[in-house]
Formats: sequence, structure tokens, C-alpha cells
Amino acid sequence: MFKQIMPLSMMFFSLWAASGILFTDAGTAASDDKEKEEREEQEVLDFDELPEEIHPEVEEKAETLVEKAKEEDIDIKITDDFRSIKEQDGLFNKGRTFPGQIVTNAKGGESYHNYGLAIDYALEVDGKVIWDVGYDGNDNGASDWFEVADIAKDLGFEWGGDWDGFKDYPHLEMNFDYSIRELQKEYRDLP
Repeated sequence: MFKQIMPLSMMFFSLWAASGILFTDAGTAASDDKEKEEREEQEVLDFDELPEEIHPEVEEKAETLVEKAKEEDIDIKITDDFRSIKEQDGLFNKGRTFPGQIVTNAKGGESYHNYGLAIDYALEVDGKVIWDVGYDGNDNGASDWFEVADIAKDLGFEWGGDWDGFKDYPHLEMNFDYSIRELQKEYRDLP
């Protein structure tokens, strides 16, 4: 089950409470500050606490996306959603230490897929998945891929094709105004 993402104010309160910092005297405060700094420097994710599936709202919007695309005579397939840290690292290594083209710049823990907040899509033509961003199967003079991206944005997704630099055309995410850094802190392993 997806671990609900708490508001940042609750997250900071929870981190404060979990750290056990109670300032009773200057010596204790200094000691606690040093321990806190050491924990922050470790920056280790507690992989056991990460979500193991797609966020329910993202899943619902993905299903709506498939339906709305169909209404425009475009068949799509959700090719990926939740991704484990290990799976993300494997994709990151493509084109680097593994054969193939580079498909992502995000290592494990650095992708919204790792938190159940992202999906990837492709067009489906005659039962086959295609990755042609220029394909116009509904013959309306516009790229089906870009039409789907527009539908997704209307549903609240951010599209990787709008990014500066590395364009990730299959990628859609709903980050709920959380940065990757904030999500990493949310799932930090606190001793």
C-alpha cells in the first residue's frame, strides 16, 4: 500500500520529534545538533519504507488518460509506473555501464517513479507499442503523442517533453509540489 505523503509541516514536526531533540541545557543541545548533522550527512534512504505501488490518485488519472485518449481515437499503453530503486538503477546504467542508449538521468531514489508518482506511456497501434512521437494515427494533422501529452497536462500531470535539456517524452508525473529532495528526506532512515 502506498505510504501517504504528509504535508511538509507535519514532515518537519515528525522529523523533529523522531530526532529526540529536547533542549534542556546547552551541552545536550550541542550534542544533539552534532548527531543530527551526522544523520543528515549519511543521507541513506530506508528502502523498506518506500512505496511499493503507484499512488492511487496517479493511478486514477492514468486510467482517465487512457479513456480520454481513446475518445480522440488514440490508443495508448501505460508502459511503466512504480519503479523500485534497483529497477531505476538498471535504467540509469543503460548507455553507461550497460549497452543501449541513455534513457534517464535519474539514479535510484531520484525519480518520481520510485515514489509511485510517475507513469510512462506509448502509443499502441494494431496491438503493438510504438515510440514514434510524430505518428498521427487519427489523421487530424497533429502528433498523437503530443495530443496525449496535452490531455495528461489537463489532468494535472507534468510532462517530461516540456523539460529543458533532457526531454523524456514518455514520462508523466504528479509530484504534489514535492521535490525529489523533499521525498528523499521523507523516507530518510532515522535511527
